[in-house]
Amino acid sequence: MATMRLPGAADIHVHLRDPGETHKEDFASGTAAALAGGVVTVLAMPNTRPPLTDPTAFREAVRHAQAKARCEVGLFIGGTSENPEVAAALAPRAAGLKLYLDATYGPLRLENLAAILRHFQAWPGHRPIAVHAEGRTVAMVLGLVALFRQPVHFCHISRREEILLIRRAKERGLPVTCEVTPHHLFLTEEDLPRLGPFGHMRPPLATRADQEALWANLPVIDAVATDHAPHTIEEKQSPHPPPGVPGLETMLPLMLTAVAEGRLPLEEAVRLTATGPRRIYRLLEPPETWVEVEWGGPWTISREGLFTRCGWTPFEGMTVRARVRRTVLEGRVVFEDGEVRAPPGSGRVLFIDASP
Repeated sequence: MATMRLPGAADIHVHLRDPGETHKEDFASGTAAALAGGVVTVLAMPNTRPPLTDPTAFREAVRHAQAKARCEVGLFIGGTSENPEVAAALAPRAAGLKLYLDATYGPLRLENLAAILRHFQAWPGHRPIAVHAEGRTVAMVLGLVALFRQPVHFCHISRREEILLIRRAKERGLPVTCEVTPHHLFLTEEDLPRLGPFGHMRPPLATRADQEALWANLPVIDAVATDHAPHTIEEKQSPHPPPGVPGLETMLPLMLTAVAEGRLPLEEAVRLTATGPRRIYRLLEPPETWVEVEWGGPWTISREGLFTRCGWTPFEGMTVRARVRRTVLEGRVVFEDGEVRAPPGSGRVLFIDASP
């Protein structure tokens, strides 16, 4: 089988459930999954329990990450109606500010326009405001970007009308970036009968026409990010399954399979999984860091051998033409031939040395 070295991937949208829901995932298991998937840098969302909305909660999450992480980790601060100034003060030590503006995690959902405006006014803008915005909310946020010239990153864009709005905004010179997820690129609502509750996510799986619009507009898209959101099998099979799917271990194999099948050039896959995400959040590439990928196969994605604590994948049974054989981070072999070799606590928490 042929092998190739590629840059280590950066996943700018993960939920590691730590602190508060570590039965689903924690910094140790989530970053193990990252390394197994060729991901050397992750940015973790603030919808933990408690959410990362104040200095005390943020410091506690940093402490957990320092003790457990196996790769580079950055933490977002979450925006609420009460914390625009507090969030801005934490900006130097945070990966970014996350605003939840649509049907999503209740404690952090922002519906107060005055509070949203205060966040746009207060945030220093050295790294973008990341927004969960769907449908008409995308247009509203673009209006705020035009008003404040505040850089904004749109998370998990999934619909045709959304990517077309963002394309027009970029053509007008607005400072916006966006990401799409592997599940919206490789699954559609047609997969829901097969997936059942394991296909329940936010934003929901879309139509084939929506999916085709994402592929057609890949040059507009700045990053592929997993929105890795693990829940246990028991939780997903419950009467009210929580939304979210894991994805850290399958992003690179799926994207590189698209390369092998001629759907996109290798350079585009590298841009979407490595250089593009780093550019959005001004993340330096770690020295002496790469992923060794094995091409050929075919290999079948299976829950067997996954490192994510939730122990399942929505891509089970899909065939891939590439897999991660080895991950090297700062000169250390941290994953090789199915074994994670980096111990908990050997990773690094980004930005925390910055002056508050």
